[in-house]
Amino acid sequence: MFRPKLPTMPQPTGTVTPPAVVEPTAITPGTPAPPPAPTAPAPPSRPVVQLTPGTALALVGGGTAVVLVVGAVVVSMLLAVAVTAASLAICALVIRSLVNAQHRR
Repeated sequence: MFRPKLPTMPQPTGTVTPPAVVEPTAITPGTPAPPPAPTAPAPPSRPVVQLTPGTALALVGGGTAVVLVVGAVVVSMLLAVAVTAASLAICALVIRSLVNAQHRR
């Protein structure tokens, strides 16, 4: 009653293909490749970046979106801190009032 019943494995249906046999092949050594010829170093040049009006507009739009998103996150975090501080201040006033009322009796 308390022993689990394990399901029996059903017999496979359809055709079963035997595993393929891999035969080893002989490796013939080749001739070594000649070392590459030394090349003269290229003069250092900086790539030229060309800003078209479309890419400049895309950069401005992307920057604006990032600033807006980061600003919204920062403002919401500051609002959460302010609400928490106000709640704690109200709780402190209520507890202080209750403690003072206890001492007056």
